[in-house]
Amino acid sequence: MAASEDNVTIPEFSCLLQMDPSLKTYEKDFKRRYELLQKHLSQLEEAEGGFDQFTRSYRSFGVQRLPDNSLFFKEWAPAAEALFLTGDFNGWDKFSHPYIKKDFGKWELTLPPRHDRSPAVDHGTKLKVVVHTKQGERLYRISPWAKYVTREEKSVIYDWVHWDPPHPYIQIHPRPKKPSSLRIYEAHVGIASPEGKIASYTNFTTNVLPRIKDLGYNCIQLMAIMEHAYYASFGYQVTSFFAASSRYGTPEELKQMIDVAHSMGIVVLLDMVHSHASKNSEDGLNFFDGSDSCFFHSPPRGEHSLWDSRLFNYSSWEVLRFLLSNLRWWMEEYRFDGFRFDGVTSMLYHHHGIGAGFSGDYSEYFGLQVDEDSVVYLMLANHILHTLYPDCITVGEDVSGMPALCRGVEEGGLGFDYRLAMAIPDKWIQILKELKDEDWDMGNIVHTLTNRRYGEKCIAYAESHDQALVGDKTLAFWLMDKEMYTNMSSMIPMTAVIDRGMQLHKMIRLLTHGLGGEGYLNFIGNEFGHPEWLDFPRKGNNQSYHYARRQFNLVETDHLRYHQLYSFDRDMNRTEDKYGWLAAPPASDVPLRLCVPINIMAKFTEFQTAFISAKHEEDKVIVFDRANVLFIFNFHPTKSFQDYRVAVEAPGKYKIKLDSDDARYGGHGRLDHNTEFFTEPKAFNGRPNSVQVYIPCRTAIVLANEEIDYCY
Repeated sequence: MAASEDNVTIPEFSCLLQMDPSLKTYEKDFKRRYELLQKHLSQLEEAEGGFDQFTRSYRSFGVQRLPDNSLFFKEWAPAAEALFLTGDFNGWDKFSHPYIKKDFGKWELTLPPRHDRSPAVDHGTKLKVVVHTKQGERLYRISPWAKYVTREEKSVIYDWVHWDPPHPYIQIHPRPKKPSSLRIYEAHVGIASPEGKIASYTNFTTNVLPRIKDLGYNCIQLMAIMEHAYYASFGYQVTSFFAASSRYGTPEELKQMIDVAHSMGIVVLLDMVHSHASKNSEDGLNFFDGSDSCFFHSPPRGEHSLWDSRLFNYSSWEVLRFLLSNLRWWMEEYRFDGFRFDGVTSMLYHHHGIGAGFSGDYSEYFGLQVDEDSVVYLMLANHILHTLYPDCITVGEDVSGMPALCRGVEEGGLGFDYRLAMAIPDKWIQILKELKDEDWDMGNIVHTLTNRRYGEKCIAYAESHDQALVGDKTLAFWLMDKEMYTNMSSMIPMTAVIDRGMQLHKMIRLLTHGLGGEGYLNFIGNEFGHPEWLDFPRKGNNQSYHYARRQFNLVETDHLRYHQLYSFDRDMNRTEDKYGWLAAPPASDVPLRLCVPINIMAKFTEFQTAFISAKHEEDKVIVFDRANVLFIFNFHPTKSFQDYRVAVEAPGKYKIKLDSDDARYGGHGRLDHNTEFFTEPKAFNGRPNSVQVYIPCRTAIVLANEEIDYCY
């Protein structure tokens, strides 16, 4: 292999090395991965006519209606002895419609149209694949390519329903342009209503999309869309990969929902679970052809010990066909704009991240512990998606810090646009659980928010669905706990607990938004401090929907303070939209190379898209400027500061553009927004100019230079 690696050229590898010269040590690993990728692409060209055709395999597998209304069925079941089709169309006869065996484990069947030229299987009727195994078993299966599956009310198992509507929904609105500043609203359709039931796509279209637009988010990340038999799995135990969940309505209603989002200028990402699959066999992929290795590795490699799920064999040609076509299906059929890839850390390593601390030594990201089949699959997926859809957005959920995860494939990277900054919410929860306000470490907070690889974009978030789940608490609940039930009325004076909670909730979010990444994410309801955790109906809670809902009614109740938090979140996003700090280039005085400390091969560096001029421990003050916008935070619980000098780059006149202490946001209204702050040419904290400001305790303010044209 070494000899062939020497002949491999990664077109833009020098760009990667320019940013991080320490990766030169692992050049052979990068070359090997890149060579495997190129080999896959050449094989696809030879065997399938290229990846464009290969990734459209959903047009030939499963069931297809031909121009003459014949129905063509095709499956891959290499270990099966025989395959039959049964269903409503043939009175559930188990033997009348056999598939014909083809090469490479493929099976095909054609059903001619009826005498009246209509298809032999009606839209909305049930089907099953009958698999006869070499051991003499007879198994009833759902096609892995099924486009719609439903469950009868009293049944546990899902049914394959033939979906071929006479009047399919036609999407009319073009995809919006890829946002330069990504502000993501992470949402779950089923919980998106105050009512104790599973909410619908239509409810989301009518009631939630206008709210997301009003809040200033330009991207929705949809969870739990790929069909999952177990609702409480939050969509992460997928059973039917091509089927949009029927819990919330029909495929056409989902298409309409995305179309309406596009009409509002909002892009929509799908939470894509290709890291594992449900163990279900009757309504999942597991044991589809009777073997334990059809889509997956045989155990133990093919089982995830913590998730109790099956793991894909990414080296299998037909698994690649299935997964890559799956990505294409959601982009083409539903017009999603990209994906958040779940469980990427589990995919990247044979140990799946279980028991791995990731100390930062680069050797952890290369060598035998890395699952290169998975790495190359992700490179292939990103390469194909970004080639076919240049504006496609991909986000990787990786906690390990794999170098070059978010660099282009042509540089030797994995090709993601963003990674999730997963350390940030953990830090906020740790601080709220373990520290008194006076013990907060400003330097440590800033380090966590800026501790990311240079040149690899991050999505920052103060909390996501992980923190909302039962067993943990949202930030609002950590801050205010049971007082949220009794003391959130604006008709009574704020208690000390509610006052602290309201102010810190806003400050934590703004600091994360301003400093933590090149994109920002919020989980549905958390923008207004949703008072409770999230818990799906299950045996342990008597199948209750009480916690599987979002109480938007609280925002609409004028005398409750939730609408004040909502208003701050909205105006924070709108301020970013105007000034574009998420899309700002790195601060001019940050070196273009990754600086690696001598004592440890650090996986990250402090990537300063902002210039941090103060992180004052005694005053509890953080000051930074980003995109010529000045951010000032006073986390001190009791001390306000008059005429506090802060450093600033651009001279001129500054005015307050966002103020967490504004009475509209549940603050104390201590700042005059008509004040004009004029800089002085006094160098301070590494900046050529400075300005004096009043910063009340527990307050964050954003100042913008009135003399600069903010055009991004």
